[in-house]
Amino acid sequence: MRIIPAIDLLEGKCVRLTQGNYEKKTIYHENPLEMAKIFEDNGLEYLHLVDLEGAKASKVVHYHVLEQICSKTKLKVDFSGGIKSEEDLKKVINSGANQACIGSLAAKNPEIFIEWLQKYGENQIVLSADVKHEKIVVQGWIEKTEWNIYEFLRKFIPHQLKYVICTDVAKDGTLSGPSYELYHQIYKKLPEIHLVASGGIHHEKDLEGLKNLGCEGVIIGKAIYESKISIKNLKNYA
Repeated sequence: MRIIPAIDLLEGKCVRLTQGNYEKKTIYHENPLEMAKIFEDNGLEYLHLVDLEGAKASKVVHYHVLEQICSKTKLKVDFSGGIKSEEDLKKVINSGANQACIGSLAAKNPEIFIEWLQKYGENQIVLSADVKHEKIVVQGWIEKTEWNIYEFLRKFIPHQLKYVICTDVAKDGTLSGPSYELYHQIYKKLPEIHLVASGGIHHEKDLEGLKNLGCEGVIIGKAIYESKISIKNLKNYA
């Protein structure tokens, strides 16, 4: 299982939100590059980098942070937030991102997402499925859609979709445990998906549970910053 620590960017700093609420933010580190180096120094290989301002603005804002981290560490970075045009997608890839995570555009313009999947490949394009009560939410989790999570995933599977990051918004930043039942149902209905779990991670036992469930990866944010899980122990689960 891939262990993927998260850095959420707001005003150039590492922050965490609670349930996607921009008014409920906590600043954990002033320098994202320094935080990324801490992860790398502790033997981790991956990083989930989220441009929160980009998500709200519908365009990528923090290219420079992505470029810094990719040029000054060996971390394999997946980048999320604000990728709404192919120009932005190319900038993210050219800035060094290993994977580009697309959510809002896939929900609103699925045909464009399918084009990107086929053009850039299943290993480079990741579907971000942000869920609230089994419905997809977009635009930094502010806007609800009519997409059911299972219908959403089924739309793209015939078009070479491989990786999905699924975040239960109700769990995100709460340290209340991951959405085991949601992930179980996704695997039951769509076993071909490579699922990365996100939201609610609290204890190391959560990592064991997600690994046993078959998750390909897990994104961990607040549990690291609040010292609920030791960074030094994370590589043991990879």
